[in-house]
Amino acid sequence: MLERIVRGEVPAKHHIASRDASGALRHEECITRDGFEGPYTIVYHLHRPHTHVPSESPHGWPAPEAVPPGPLRKRHYQTQSMSPRRGPAVDARTPLLFNDDVVLSVAFPDADDPVYVVNGDGDDCIFVHAGGGVVRSILGDLPFGPDDYVVIPRGIPHRIVLTPGVAQHWFVTECRGGLHLPRQWRNEVGQLRMDAPYCHRDFRPVTFTGPLDEGIRTVVVKRLDRFHSFTLDHSILDVAGWDGSVYPFVFPILNFQPRAGLVHLPPTWHGTFATRGALLCSFVPRMVDFHPESIPCPYPHSSVDCDEVLFYSRGNFTSRRGVGAGSISYHPMGIPHGPHPGAYEGSLGARATNELAVMLDTVKPLHPTPFALPTEDPSYQRSFIA
Repeated sequence: MLERIVRGEVPAKHHIASRDASGALRHEECITRDGFEGPYTIVYHLHRPHTHVPSESPHGWPAPEAVPPGPLRKRHYQTQSMSPRRGPAVDARTPLLFNDDVVLSVAFPDADDPVYVVNGDGDDCIFVHAGGGVVRSILGDLPFGPDDYVVIPRGIPHRIVLTPGVAQHWFVTECRGGLHLPRQWRNEVGQLRMDAPYCHRDFRPVTFTGPLDEGIRTVVVKRLDRFHSFTLDHSILDVAGWDGSVYPFVFPILNFQPRAGLVHLPPTWHGTFATRGALLCSFVPRMVDFHPESIPCPYPHSSVDCDEVLFYSRGNFTSRRGVGAGSISYHPMGIPHGPHPGAYEGSLGARATNELAVMLDTVKPLHPTPFALPTEDPSYQRSFIA
């Protein structure tokens, strides 16, 4: 969460009466984290927000299911050539890798959400490799475009409206333990430190629009990987005001301020978001190490404590060959991983890199789903030999 903001009309104190100009009472809703001890947002509705009537709906994406364990291998998934699920975002997500903490998916939606969606299982962090649109939530509108991270907190009703005629390709991390900014980038009062790789101005929160009725009365709630449909007797976008620190926001990946050192810096310096059991890192165009004998290419690494996943967006990926825009590499704990043959030596003398990629290190092992298998490059493991 970022910082507390206030939008629209709110009373002088929480849990007291809020009324409109005619004296009609508004209905307060508290959206809380960690029970009542974490960040929260208080919303003021024109109608009661809890009049859900169960209904039938065909919407939802597949639950992540593990395939039988295969041999220990470095793996390459080519999402750019897969046969994607289509339709609105609520139906178009395809899970590829998962554990108890995160679900990693791709999505290629091609239609607007016809319902409002609530993810009750985790915070969604969408990296927009291609595409754009608007996240329309009860808290306001959030435009997004290519190279944006779009963060939608758990429990926020929303729908995604796509930019017409623009192809979409997203890399989605569902954070089941919640998403936050790494603690090392904050000072003791929660403000971003001046030596953090971003500042508060780099983030774009929702723009409050006030009550709106789109004529949609269905909300679909995802809980324990099942989708449940409900009907309301009023528009869910009936918010007159709100305040708090739980709300959707955008962070453009190119706003991340990369570091360069005398020698190669570890991935923790690229940490952008954190969640239970995982660190999400941004690799952006940057200057590289400036020791006269530095080796800019990442050094071989024995992953004894974490699995590593990289989503490649664009640029010259000097440590890898055979990967391209939309590729996902998966390097599991237990065996060393590192650059492809020749990349280590070939990086000598380099002064900059132009790659754009998203990386996750996970504490718990990741499991592939059946959707990952058809996209796998079977020659990837042997490509490190010669």
